[in-house]
Amino acid sequence: MLDCGCPENRSAGVSRRTLFRMAAVGGLTTASTVSGATLAFGAPAGTGTLVVLSLRGGFDGLSAVVPVGDANYAKARPGIQVTASQSLKIDSMFGLNPAMQPLLKLFQNGTMAAVHAVGQADPTRSHFEAMAEMERAAPDSNLRTGWIDRTLGSLGDPGGFAGSQVGSGSMPDSMIGPNAKFAMNSIAGVKLSVGEDLVPLARWRSAMKTLHTGAAPELSAPMTNALGAVGKMSTLNKATSKSVKELGYPETALGNALHDVARLIKADLGLRVATVDYGNWDMHVNLGKATSGAWMYRQLEEMSKALAAFAAELGTEALNRTTLLTLSEFGRRVAENGSGGLDHGHGNVVLALGGGLNKGVHGKWPGLAAGNLVDGDLASTTDYRSIVSEVLKKRVGVDSTTDIFPGYKPKTVGLA
Repeated sequence: MLDCGCPENRSAGVSRRTLFRMAAVGGLTTASTVSGATLAFGAPAGTGTLVVLSLRGGFDGLSAVVPVGDANYAKARPGIQVTASQSLKIDSMFGLNPAMQPLLKLFQNGTMAAVHAVGQADPTRSHFEAMAEMERAAPDSNLRTGWIDRTLGSLGDPGGFAGSQVGSGSMPDSMIGPNAKFAMNSIAGVKLSVGEDLVPLARWRSAMKTLHTGAAPELSAPMTNALGAVGKMSTLNKATSKSVKELGYPETALGNALHDVARLIKADLGLRVATVDYGNWDMHVNLGKATSGAWMYRQLEEMSKALAAFAAELGTEALNRTTLLTLSEFGRRVAENGSGGLDHGHGNVVLALGGGLNKGVHGKWPGLAAGNLVDGDLASTTDYRSIVSEVLKKRVGVDSTTDIFPGYKPKTVGLA
């Protein structure tokens, strides 16, 4: 925590000199970033929320939602396959990796579903380029904003917490742009570095009101917005909440982030789109068999426990107005490599969690026969923008995605 350099006299108010000194060293808030010109706290409550869980590193969808009914799958992966007997059956074609046992009931009751063979319009095997294009979501255009920023813009003035990155103080490329959004490492981390026992939040607000008398909004808004965020998060942080362990989450960064997202949703702060990152999917070597302790198994097990706990913490009412989607920059090759891993590929799976979903695995399955592959990869039959468009319209309340995904006409996926 930053040293504020404040005077020893704790009864003192906030002097102009102290105010500037603390602001200069970044002593106002920690572990948070506010972007955009205006943050209107207390946005309309009861609106739906899209949560984007970014699986960074190139998630292998074929290891998660496994096409055990396609004979070519086992032939392509003799060393790392999930066998039909190991998989958790969804239908005649697909089964879940056994590490995803915590999610099986959610698939069975319609709280979870999947879309397979998902990809981008202009695929690449570069992590950086593929993720940048996915988050910009405007191929063949000169737009430099991200699709989440454009979504927030389409909602008018949805409020300062409408777009929130949780688990990291930096925002993803999907949030680049002029509309207000918020990033935090954690709810507990959004606070005054100096401590309210030394300089209470009310004194900060009074001092800033005096300091900014007559100031243009672009000058006064950053500090006003930051103080508003501190107040909201402080109240939420003081509210009674079970620990991640008590709620069944893994005690990891992912578990903590999803727990915070659940708290934000249930607090009705007007959250419309939240983003959470979960990496370590770049498994070129030693992906492992579908048994406890293997790399892929561990990753899927942690994610599955976190998602199951997230659904349970939300409860029926909040879950019915929430949809979580997993997105990754690309999938992996169909055939395993000589190191017991998988190289960069294209076609992938998108997992969906929330209320109002249609059961099963959606999308046209292209098959894994050699003639159906694209340069050794699973062919993409569904553009990820169609999935996101469907959720934005049915869950978030977006009227049209024409300006969000310019030049693209979404197709019906049937997920939500």
